[in-house]
Amino acid sequence: MLADDPRDVFLRYSLAMELDKESNHERSLETLRGLMADTPPYVPAFFMSGQQLTRLGRIDDARAVLRDGIEQARQQGNAHAAGEMSEFLASLGTLPETSAGDA
Repeated sequence: MLADDPRDVFLRYSLAMELDKESNHERSLETLRGLMADTPPYVPAFFMSGQQLTRLGRIDDARAVLRDGIEQARQQGNAHAAGEMSEFLASLGTLPETSAGDA
């Protein structure tokens, strides 16, 4: 189906979710980045990317994606998505992640 309509947002998002389930994280994140770069950006891709990056321990990257997603959601008038991402971002804390060597 995606070959027939490579711009289909739902199919691309679904592919990213399946790639994540299969632990093909870089390809999943690449697909989500494509959705975030669309005009207009696909807001759910920011949230899913932030969650996936968090599971991978890439907290600073997750924070950056979530901040961008909150801004996009607000610009698109999607207060619900902005609120969900804001809550998730707050749960990550505000300090940059430190490595074991920094402690």
